[in-house]
Amino acid sequence: MIVLASASPARLALLRTAGLDPKVIVSGVDEDSYTAYTPAALSLVLARAKARAVAADLDEGLVIGCDSILELDGRPYGKPGTPEEAADRWKVMRGRTGRLVTGHCVIDVATGREAAETATTVVRFGRPSEAEIAAYVASGEPLNVAGAFTIDGRGGWFVEGIDGDHGNVLGISLPLVRTLFEELGHSITDHWK
Repeated sequence: MIVLASASPARLALLRTAGLDPKVIVSGVDEDSYTAYTPAALSLVLARAKARAVAADLDEGLVIGCDSILELDGRPYGKPGTPEEAADRWKVMRGRTGRLVTGHCVIDVATGREAAETATTVVRFGRPSEAEIAAYVASGEPLNVAGAFTIDGRGGWFVEGIDGDHGNVLGISLPLVRTLFEELGHSITDHWK
């Protein structure tokens, strides 16, 4: 059994498209109660916390926990709390380059072993106008995602390019998850549906 410790529809859709059919159990972890020295370290701390919270209530399975954070000027940006925060963030991001960091943690519940690592993708933002930013924020989409943008939704209009793993920007790096499964002695292909 594969368990995704995330409410992210993008992560779930990507895993399903790639051949897995995970059960979704949302961790309930309070992300605001965690801190770390760097955005990458914070994403990994949160991914571990989410995976561990879900694994603690299970007897078997492989639990995948993830957390994505946009790093801009060394600062972490998660989900914006308000429409105003989302609009302000886009005014700062436009025309700039950031790094989308996703912490990944896989726990083999049966053995208690875990493997964890981060994946980073460089994101080059376009220059949306004030009216475009207002329309995007009004759509509600940027309020539910790390960095206040998506690449597979309306936010994709304002992302000029990426360097690195496209899936990582969606919230989960398939190549990294495969590697973490291997570290725990599992082949990803054995879990394809």
